[in-house]
Parts: sequence; structure tokens; C-alpha cells
Amino acid sequence: QVQFVESGGGLVQPGGSLRLSCAASGTFFAIYTMDWNRQAPGKQRELVARITSSNSIYYADSVKGRFTISRDNAKKMVYLQMNSLKPEDTAVYYCYAHNLFGADSWGQGTQVTVSS
Repeated sequence: QVQFVESGGGLVQPGGSLRLSCAASGTFFAIYTMDWNRQAPGKQRELVARITSSNSIYYADSVKGRFTISRDNAKKMVYLQMNSLKPEDTAVYYCYAHNLFGADSWGQGTQVTVSS
């Protein structure tokens, strides 16, 4: 089973950018669909971006045009480039992996705070 560690979160002003990274350990990284989810205080966890093993991509309407998800299978890394950040983007961001065998794994989360 794979395990993940997120990094790259922090405090940024509205309109700024951050790049989140998710570093994988374990085996068969390339067969996993990789998601970025976020959870703001008092709100449900929501899917913001997804990239499949075949590089199909999905974005939530709230982030489309501002966020870009990518993966590097050789490095076993997943990235979320976040541009034009808004205060509404403030949340803990989680890396989540799942595959056709029903296996899944969550990262520990990284805090993103967008504030002036």
C-alpha cells in the first residue's frame, strides 16, 4: 500500500499562488487515481481536483481555471498548482489515492490560509 505526505501549504495573500506537493512511498504509484480534497472549518470535505492513471483530469467548478493538478510517476509525486487564490480557498488540503482494487490512502493534510 502507498503512503503520502503533503507539503507546500502556508499563508498567502489573496491573488497569490502556492504549489502543493504530495510525495508517495510504496509500490504501484502509477496505477492510482490521485485526488486533492480540502476541508474548511465547519464544512464538508470536498474534492477539488483529480488525475487518473491515464491522465484524465477533473476540477471542481470553484477552482477550474485557477488550479492545475499534475503527476510525475517517475518521481512518485502529485502536485496542485494554485493560482489566483481566494480567501474561500482556505482549508486543509489532503492528498488521496485510490485504485480499481478498492485500496485507498490519505495523506496527513497541509494547511492553506489565504488572507491579507
